[in-house]
Amino acid sequence: MSGTVLVTGGSGYIGGYLIQQLIREGWTVHTTIRSLAREAEVRATLDIPGPELKFFAADLMNDAGWAEAMAGCTHVAHVASPFPVGAVKHEDELIVPAREGALRALRFAKEAGVQRFVQTSSVAAIAYGRDDLARPFTEADWTDVTSPKVAAYPKSKTIAERVSRDWIAANGGAMEYCSVNPAAVLGPVQSADYSASIEFVKRAIDGSVPGFPRLGFAVVDVRDLADLHVRALTTPGIANERFIAAGPFMMMKEVGQVLRDRLGPDAKKVPKRVIPDFLVRFIALFDGGLRQVIGELGRVRAVDSSHALEVLGWKTRPAADSIVDTARSLIDRGIVKV
Repeated sequence: MSGTVLVTGGSGYIGGYLIQQLIREGWTVHTTIRSLAREAEVRATLDIPGPELKFFAADLMNDAGWAEAMAGCTHVAHVASPFPVGAVKHEDELIVPAREGALRALRFAKEAGVQRFVQTSSVAAIAYGRDDLARPFTEADWTDVTSPKVAAYPKSKTIAERVSRDWIAANGGAMEYCSVNPAAVLGPVQSADYSASIEFVKRAIDGSVPGFPRLGFAVVDVRDLADLHVRALTTPGIANERFIAAGPFMMMKEVGQVLRDRLGPDAKKVPKRVIPDFLVRFIALFDGGLRQVIGELGRVRAVDSSHALEVLGWKTRPAADSIVDTARSLIDRGIVKV
C-alpha cells in the first residue's frame, strides 16, 4: 500500500532512513523539521530532490505547523523525540518535550483523520528500573519510572509512550496506534547528524576512550528499524501492539572485539582493556553522562524481538555487520580520523 504519511523528525538518523524507504515504496512523505532553513541540507543528505517529499516547520513544544504537516496524511510515524549525547541539567528537559510532543502529534493526527499512528518508543521504556534480569524482557514489560536508578532518557520514553496509550484509549476513536521499541540504533551514518547510539562506536575507533566499562546494550540496525516502521504502518490488525526492535545484547568490550576483528588497521586505536568498576565510578563523579548509567555496570538487559518476527515477519541483520558498517561510514565520511 501507499499514500501520504507524516514522518516527524525528518532531519534525524532514524527519520531519514524511514523517509527513504517509504519513498522507494511509492509513498508521498511529509516531514517536520524545526526550521525550514535546513530543508536543502536534509534533501541533499537524503538525495530526494522531488515533490514526493514535503517539509514543514514544527516543534514538539508548539502547535504551529502541525495542522499543515498532517493535512492529507493517512498515516503518521512519530519519530521525533529528544535524545542528547551527554547529561541534561534536569530530567524535564527530556521528559516534557517527549510527552508534550507525542500528545501534540496525536491530537493533530486525530483532527486530520489519520488512520494509523506509529510511535517510535524504545526498549528504554521496557527494561529499566527492574532487577529481574534472568529472562529477556518482552513487550509485556514496562520500565519502572519510580526507581531512583532510572535516568532521564528512559523516563522520557516510558512516560511518552504511557501517556500516548492513555490518550488513544480515551480519545483515539477509530485511529489505530502501535509503538516500535528499538534498542541502540547502529548502522551507516548519512551525515554528521546521527543517533547518540553512534557516539560509542565513534569514540572506540577514534581513540578517545582508554578502555571499556562493563556496560552494554542490545543493537538494532537503522535500516532494519526503518523496515519495521514501514511494516507497523501498513500491516492490518495490529492496533495497540508494541514491537521490540533488537538483536543480541552486547557488552562494550564485545563491540570493540568486532571492530578489531573486522576493521584491520583502521581499528588500531580501539582499546583492548576493560576499565575496572571502581575506576568507572570515580570517573562518573566528573562525567554526568556516565553517572546516569553507573548502576548498569555488569548488568545484561536482554530483550526478545520474536513478537515482531511472528506478527510482522521482521528480523534484524547480524549485529557485527551493523557495527562494522557504522564504523566504516564514520571513517568514509571523515567524521573519524584513523
